[in-house]
Formats: sequence, C-alpha cells, structure tokens
Amino acid sequence: MSRRAILWVAFALVHVGVATLGFVLPNQPMGDVYLVYEPWSNRALDGAGIVGITEGWVYPQLALVPMVLAHGLSWIGGYTIGWVLLVTLCDALAFGLLVGRARSRGRCVAAWFWLASIALLGPIALYRIDAITVPLAIAGCLWLVGRPWLGSILLAVATWIKVWPAALLAAAVIAVRRRLAVVGGAIVVSTLTLGAVAAAGGLRYAFGFIGDQTGRGLQLEAPISTLYLWRAVARIDGSFIYYDPDMLTFQVTGPNVDVVVALMTPLLVLAVGAVAVLGAMKARRGASFAVLFPPLALALVTGFIAFNKVGSPQYLTWIVVPLVTGLVLDRRRWRSPAALALLIAALTQLVYPLTYSGLLAAQPLPAALLTARNLLVVVLFVWAVVRLARVPVRSASGVAAARDASLRAARSRPASRSVR
Repeated sequence: MSRRAILWVAFALVHVGVATLGFVLPNQPMGDVYLVYEPWSNRALDGAGIVGITEGWVYPQLALVPMVLAHGLSWIGGYTIGWVLLVTLCDALAFGLLVGRARSRGRCVAAWFWLASIALLGPIALYRIDAITVPLAIAGCLWLVGRPWLGSILLAVATWIKVWPAALLAAAVIAVRRRLAVVGGAIVVSTLTLGAVAAAGGLRYAFGFIGDQTGRGLQLEAPISTLYLWRAVARIDGSFIYYDPDMLTFQVTGPNVDVVVALMTPLLVLAVGAVAVLGAMKARRGASFAVLFPPLALALVTGFIAFNKVGSPQYLTWIVVPLVTGLVLDRRRWRSPAALALLIAALTQLVYPLTYSGLLAAQPLPAALLTARNLLVVVLFVWAVVRLARVPVRSASGVAAARDASLRAARSRPASRSVR
C-alpha cells in the first residue's frame, strides 16, 4: 500500500473513531451540535429569526452558514450525523491539499500530526464550530505564498465564522511579501459579509460578537482561572464554580474577580500586540516567510489562548494550523512543539469530556490535569515567542542588495507578456 493510501485510510479511521466517541463518552461532547447549532439553524430556516441579524450573537455571522448546511446531510442519520459528515468533508478537502501525492516528507509528517491531534483531542475536534475553521485555515496558510489572494480569502471566511483566524491573517500581513493581496482578500470577504448583513437589516448586530466576548466572566478552563479553581477545590469561602446561562458556560468567581475580568482584554491586546510588533521588526529586517510565519502565527494563536478569559477546550484545535504549517516548511525544527501540542491535546480530552463532571465538582485530579494543560499552553507560547525572537534576518546591506537585484530584474523584463 502506498504512503498516500495509508494516510487516507488513517484519515477515515480517525474520523469514524472520533465521531463515534462523541456518542459514547460522558458529558455530551457533541452537545453543542444538537443543543445549540441545530436550534439556531432551525429558527433561521423556519423564518423565526436569524442570530446575528435579528438579534445579537456570540459568533460572527458566517458561523450560521455551516450550521444550516449540515441540514443538507441530516437525511443520512439526523442533524448530528450531518454535522460530523460536513466537518469530515471539509477536513478531507484540506487533507487532500496538504498531502497531495504524498511525495513531500514534511507534508506527510504534518498530515500525521493533524490526524494524531484529532484523535487525542477527541470529539470536540469534530463537534464544534471551530472544526469548520481549522481546514479552512490550513488551506489558507498553504496558499499564502503561491496564491495570497485565495489564501487570504479562506482565512477571512474562517475569521467571519470564528474570530481566532484573525491571528493568522495578522501574521500573514506581516510575513507575506505580497501583503496587499492578503489585505485585499480580507477586505473583499469582509465587505461582502457586511453588505449581506446590512441588506438583511442586521447592521446593528454586525459586530455584536465582540461585545459578547468582552462582557464575559472568567471561564472555568481559562489559564487565568487557575487560582480561583484551586480556591474552589480547597472550599475557600467566596470562590466557587457556577453556570452562566447567557454564555452557556461554566465560570469561576472569587475575590477581585471583576478586576481580573476587566484587565484580561487589555492584557490580551497588549500581549498579541507585542508579538505582532516583534514579528513586524523581523519582517522589516528581511526575515523570510518560511522562517517567520510559523512562529509568529503560533505565538499569536497561543497568545489568544494563554491570555484569554475564555478557555473552551475546542480552542486547542487552533494551534494545529501554525504547527501544520511549521512541519510542512521545516519538520525537524517543529517536531518538538508538535509533540508538546499532542500532549496538550491528550490532557484536554482527559479534562473534557472524561473527567469534566469531577472538575465541575471541584475535585483535585481533574483540576490538576487542567492546570498541567494550561501550563503547557503557556510553555508553548513562550517557545513560540523565543523562536520568533531568534528568527534570522538579513543584514541591511543584504536587504538593499536583494532590493536592487529585484529592481534590475524588473527593468530587464520585456514590456509585453504572453497571455496563457
């Protein structure tokens, strides 16, 4: 059996196995699909109101599109089956682009890493809206250099489904030489999306998802919640875990929690801003895309997780994209952070869904697993920042020489070009 065939067999086995686990494991790991996505999409199809258009919504407007599309496959076995088939189809398209003819060892390693991350992360790798954005983002990153317009469009579409790919877009604007194409693709998608929202009469809710996120409390799984979690484990008065019916998540509270909540968004902006500035400095000094984009993208994405007051387990799907890109470009250098990411994925599944009931009861073991997971996320963020700081750059004379060579090459081209 060829290397390519083995990869596709593994793809099928992983997706069937993880999809099945969604029906077997405790704590409703695919509950969001039939408890939230299906009712939202049913309301839109029945003309009873469109989230993000007739009312505020926690997600950007394009998130409703895959929720509606899943109904087209629901005849096979219900909405939940339709959803996982839609995700598998999206994964298959991106997987085919990544693997190609399986002649590149780096691409094959990246493909195995992606499959391993799905298997270790478990059902949340398939049964969340983030599962739609991951293949879009992988394809977008793979096309950023050769087809920056198309790559940018895919990343922008993913961003209008779930905000996190904006980190990848920011990294692309900094690292890609044809940055006007990257910006142009994002502008086209955003303009069309906002135009459609305005035409539907929902302009007042166009950016409602931003306000919903900034107004949230400290989610239980977020790294910043660790201190309050352990206070709850120790049964200290005033610190406990509670359910927020508006956000549909479990949160923590304790002394000065409102101050911490207020500080987290500025801290997040400061952290990712500092990473972006460091990346821009490297780009200005001549760092190439191949060495700059992966650590910059990983630092921005892990920064979004490490400094976020929301810490849903599906957030750990995000780190797959920059790591896949890094493995494609330099598999040897990126093996260690990829292995760390797989450990993070395994710990995440141990917490949710396997021991989540114990975590909600503030038991020590699941709290320790979650704490270890969050510490490793911070370690991965630090690794990415250090790697970004060490990205090699060309000297000023080298940059000038390359620019002069480019200008000479441009002047030597014939005035007319054949159309193919």
